[in-house]
Amino acid sequence: MSNLVAIVGRPNVGKSTLFNRLTQTRRAIVNDEAGTTRDRQYGKVLWNGVEFSIVDTGGWVVNSDDVFEEEIRKQVQIAVDECDVIMFLVDVQNGVTDLDLQVARLLRKSNKPVVLICNKVDNYELQYGSAEFYKLGLGDPFCVSAINGSGSGDLLDIVLEKLPKKTEEELEDTLPRFAVVGRPNAGKSSIVNAFMGEDRYIVTDIAGTTRDSIHTRYTKFGYDFYLVDTAGIRKKGKVTEDLEYYSVIRSIRAIEDADVCVLMIDATRGIEAQDMNIFQLIQKNRKGLVVCVNKWDLITEKDAKSTLTMEKAIRERMAPFCDFPIIFTSATTKQRIFKVIETAMEVYKNKVKRIQTSKLNEFFLPLIENYPPPSIKGKYIKIKYVMQIPETAIPSFIFYANLPQYVKDPYKRFLENKLRDEWDFAGTPINIFIRQK
Repeated sequence: MSNLVAIVGRPNVGKSTLFNRLTQTRRAIVNDEAGTTRDRQYGKVLWNGVEFSIVDTGGWVVNSDDVFEEEIRKQVQIAVDECDVIMFLVDVQNGVTDLDLQVARLLRKSNKPVVLICNKVDNYELQYGSAEFYKLGLGDPFCVSAINGSGSGDLLDIVLEKLPKKTEEELEDTLPRFAVVGRPNAGKSSIVNAFMGEDRYIVTDIAGTTRDSIHTRYTKFGYDFYLVDTAGIRKKGKVTEDLEYYSVIRSIRAIEDADVCVLMIDATRGIEAQDMNIFQLIQKNRKGLVVCVNKWDLITEKDAKSTLTMEKAIRERMAPFCDFPIIFTSATTKQRIFKVIETAMEVYKNKVKRIQTSKLNEFFLPLIENYPPPSIKGKYIKIKYVMQIPETAIPSFIFYANLPQYVKDPYKRFLENKLRDEWDFAGTPINIFIRQK
């Protein structure tokens, strides 16, 4: 399971700059104005062969005019609760401030591993100012410059040392893992309870339960798989924070640890922005997908075309990836809930499906001859051979061509669509590679 690292600190210490540096992206907005970061950013960091997730948080602030102040503080608290390691960023040029002391007090109570980072050490002389930060009581300060990357490699070495070592769980790797994800109150806990026929696996008050996904082995009706669930673990009375942010940060691990994700959508509210955020997480992690429209029994005004209308709306919002099953269920009446299990198992089989090279070439070579890639700069592209790459996480296919650099994305989508038309790959993403023959 991927580990989670949170970057916290007061405004304008360079959290978003460090996030961009470590993820090698420019997704987080960087500005001199305090309070720029309100929406959370998630990314992946790969260092020395180890990959972990990282989350950028808003600046911790009190008694300001910002109407988002309280929500930002709540979101920082969630990030601290959910992560494995905390990067506490301070500004060496400004020294210790009252806000730094408040954040340090919060982090000391969390009992989480903390890396104290003095940012904006842009030259050798500035590092002497880092000694002041020993008063925060969080160990040795580590000097970096997020803007130019100085010290970032050594910083990642320290973070890797503090990440919890993976314990070998007694899980059979051959069994599929299905995750039930979605925004709050979509019925995730209810449908998992309906699957298992018991409540005790899902809702618990034990401290620390909320940090990890729960694996429940399902062995009914001839099926054998693990159900990965993070929904409904924390008491409803404790969920006072920003629910949208909470649902995304809790979904990250469940999605990363699953083969197929069951995305729950509330039929009474339709598909919303938060559903799209979680869908994009599933797409980014290249997982199988089953969309489950729950609470269908609460829709009173419906006719024969209601399901088609809802299905069309969902596929339009999630385009261009539209080849996934949609099931209309009710967790309370148990309407079609076992159809969800059947469909998730079919998607998993599609995800591990292998197609013979001879069948691929028999189908594709005549098709490509009739519909070749468009010529570019007077050069004709010829694809002579097709094969599936063995032992990949999702179905991946290589098309060998004489000029692979001239095969553009529209033609790759054409090949993928033809592949899906000929073979059933519903619910699973596909990789199409063009290589030199």
